[in-house]
Amino acid sequence: MHLYKQQSIKIYNSLSGVKEEFKTIHEGAVGMYVCGPTVYSNVHLGNCRTFMSFDLIFRYLKHLGYKVRYVRNITDVGHIEDDADEGEDKIAKKARIEKLEPMEIVQQYSVDFHQIMELFNSLPPSIEPTATGHIIEQIETIKQILDNGYAYVADGSVYFDVVKFNETHNYGKLSGRNLDDMLANSRDLAGQDEKRNPADFALWKKAEPQHIMRWPSPWGDGFPGWHLECTSMSTKYLGTQFDIHGGGMDLKFPHHECEIAQNEACTGKSPVNYWMHANMLTLNGKKMSKSTGNNILPREIFTGNNDKLSKAFSPSVTRFFMMQAHYRSVLDFSDDAIIAAEKGYNRLMEAIKNLNEVQESGTSSLDIKSWRQSCYDAMNDDFNSPILIAQLFEAVKYSNLLKEGKETLNKEDLELIKESLQAFIFDVLGLKDEDAAAADNDKLEGVVNMLISMRNEARANKNFPLSDEIRNKLTALGIELKDSKEGTTFSIHN
Repeated sequence: MHLYKQQSIKIYNSLSGVKEEFKTIHEGAVGMYVCGPTVYSNVHLGNCRTFMSFDLIFRYLKHLGYKVRYVRNITDVGHIEDDADEGEDKIAKKARIEKLEPMEIVQQYSVDFHQIMELFNSLPPSIEPTATGHIIEQIETIKQILDNGYAYVADGSVYFDVVKFNETHNYGKLSGRNLDDMLANSRDLAGQDEKRNPADFALWKKAEPQHIMRWPSPWGDGFPGWHLECTSMSTKYLGTQFDIHGGGMDLKFPHHECEIAQNEACTGKSPVNYWMHANMLTLNGKKMSKSTGNNILPREIFTGNNDKLSKAFSPSVTRFFMMQAHYRSVLDFSDDAIIAAEKGYNRLMEAIKNLNEVQESGTSSLDIKSWRQSCYDAMNDDFNSPILIAQLFEAVKYSNLLKEGKETLNKEDLELIKESLQAFIFDVLGLKDEDAAAADNDKLEGVVNMLISMRNEARANKNFPLSDEIRNKLTALGIELKDSKEGTTFSIHN
């Protein structure tokens, strides 16, 4: 069922600065690109918030029946420290310090990122391209920009000519910056003398002899600029114009501003209809920072192994905490705030359980259809998750009254409120009922242990075909048995 035909979404567009009605380029389909992580360290909790915000948007669009192609990249080369053109590549620097190959660093932290996002119950994107896997596409983009006269070669590097571009376009339209002011305030930095203007940015950087990550190009051995990868990969998978481009607020300038310029210089078209930016996460009222120690990693929250929180909190409680603020609002993470979120999360799970135990009891005293539409209205208003959660808590109150026999509900409305809570809590907000999941795991463990006992008995009776059949069938289900002197244990692989 195509619910999107019955619902009208408004999205705050960072480019226009106002909420606009969401109209897709192609009927019933959405193309969405989100800037993914630079994989040189464990994923930052603030980044997790951004990715969870866009997971919420992805989930809601899918819930409405849109066919969504969600592209989220992995930056594995070209991201220079301090988002600059001069200095060391973040991944290459980490590889040098750890005495590892850069791709070992990339693999280690890509795996960590995926594990954390899975724990947060985030859906994987439709496509997850890497910068190193699209060097050819990036070189072709540079050639086109050069051919169109908006870039120049300087000693093996290629720079985007911002001043030339601004003669016919508007560089700074996303971030609200004025190029003249930018040029006036730019200080001359060491190594920038090959640029025509300080505001110019690298499309391709010449690799110095000591630089590990390098590729051949028409301009010599080098590596692509950080901004270029997203232009090349978004257009490859979503076309020269697509619906939504997202990322953290910190990427608006220079990263996204440069993306717009590159796209327009290459194709002559403005690439994105709706630019969306998620706001930052603070910790105890201050900016999160590794250097000051005001920082906490997701795994430290789940294990309780930190000096910021009074106890451990589960991934679903942490996700629920994030969803309590609108994606465009600054959110402060603290012990008191997540304790309150845990109480709210438990109330939601209890309401689901209560409703499953309630029987139909006559006429309804609440207009369930109207309440359900109010949930859609919240999400239709720029994906307003806190208002959605407020509406869900109205249903929680009602479920408590039903359990106590103080309210009544007919069969149709009882099914509708159950179905709606399931949809918005689990499908849209992406929460998990962790108690139910733990109970299921206990049941699974009991069944597997019973099969292990049957297998042991078969082996003792020398019935090896049955023993092998049990092992093979469990392996096919992703359950691996391991025999040792102490007995047989098992592990589950997704």
